[in-house]
Amino acid sequence: MPLFVVKHQHPAETCPAGHPQMGPMLLQHIAPANATENFGVNIHGEAVVDGAHTFFLIVDAPERGQVDQFMAPFSQAGTVEVLPASTCEAVVSRTVC
Repeated sequence: MPLFVVKHQHPAETCPAGHPQMGPMLLQHIAPANATENFGVNIHGEAVVDGAHTFFLIVDAPERGQVDQFMAPFSQAGTVEVLPASTCEAVVSRTVC
């Protein structure tokens, strides 16, 4: 299954974390059950860079379009980049990044 690294950034002024409706909604949106059941996206890891208003996800999905759909709510608050990725094992196995 294709692997992706997703990067979302937003300005400090529009940070959804402090918004009374948007923060909880986005947290519920990235719940593994929602991601898998409604979008076919499996979340392997997620983290927010402290103070940088930057959120990363490592996911897999049958098609990139599913990841794009899954990340659509985040586009309302800032930018979203979906980057094709590989595991370290796959990179070493093919001998090139």
